[in-house]
Amino acid sequence: MGAAGSSPLVRLRLRLPALLRPGLGLAALGLAAAALGAVAWSRARPRRRRRRRRLQQVGTVSQLWIYPVKSCKGVPVSEAECTALGLRRGHLRDRFWLVINKEGNMVTARQEPRLVLISPTCEGDTLTLSAAYTEDLQLPIKAPTTNAVHNCRVQGLQIQGRDCGEAAAQWITSFLKTQPYRLVHFEPHMSPRNSHQIEHLFRPTDQVAYSDASPFLILSEASLADLNSRLEKKVKAANFRPNIVISGCDAYAEDSWDEILIGDVELKRVMACYRCVLTTVDPDTGIMSRKEPLETLRSYRLCDPSEEKLYGKSPFFGQYFVLENPGTIQVGDPVYLLGQE
Repeated sequence: MGAAGSSPLVRLRLRLPALLRPGLGLAALGLAAAALGAVAWSRARPRRRRRRRRLQQVGTVSQLWIYPVKSCKGVPVSEAECTALGLRRGHLRDRFWLVINKEGNMVTARQEPRLVLISPTCEGDTLTLSAAYTEDLQLPIKAPTTNAVHNCRVQGLQIQGRDCGEAAAQWITSFLKTQPYRLVHFEPHMSPRNSHQIEHLFRPTDQVAYSDASPFLILSEASLADLNSRLEKKVKAANFRPNIVISGCDAYAEDSWDEILIGDVELKRVMACYRCVLTTVDPDTGIMSRKEPLETLRSYRLCDPSEEKLYGKSPFFGQYFVLENPGTIQVGDPVYLLGQE
């Protein structure tokens, strides 16, 4: 696709002399032309809808982040596949691993702020967890099928997870030093959670694994810069854990992007992301202040009173999106606002 979003021209060349050889006749020629016309139509069809949309560039992808283990450090990538369940790069899937307690409830940086100090990396078929002053933990991406499958609870909904084994449980427990924990992995055959059951604005078909509610969180650099202009101590994008960071737009422009196009990927905005105490965890120290940037956000980023039933008294920052058309996106890709002709 070019910068203006137009589809490439399909060139079909008929070799007329061959088609007009004795024995074929005009009927055969007509059938051949019809068949080739059908091929041309079928190839162009997926792009027909896109040609009817007005494209306005509103920014550029500046960062892509995958968070393999919920609440642990993000992994920056230069390119990622957009799937219905979030970003994917090889074996790295967004929030496909989860820390749980002995009751099977999710454990995040809201309860254990030091989770943000754990760095996941993936090489080949191995997931490695690293943290300062701690020996690395290496795990197979695919846990043995003999490992137990737990019924876990994430944001009030049940979801399964394959236990990653005793070594993982001991490593997480030893690092956090509070209570026994286990690590579980979401496998492709397991049933995702339904986003519509978490927030009614999502469609019944929208699903997530261990993400809170949405497969994509989008934030602009300008919004972060505006917030930092109001803070004594600056914060990072990591405080808000976005998947896609956009540059080259005005502050909070993402609040009004109903549908966007990045490469072949179409994303549809559902609602704002309302913010909790997790944003007050310093991603470099794992210390939770319980104050900033949440208090400053409350001073100017509360919802309209008509939306209090949805957002309550929580400030919002960043926007939740869902997938309309899959594909691959890269850092540097232009971001287009989709409009109707």
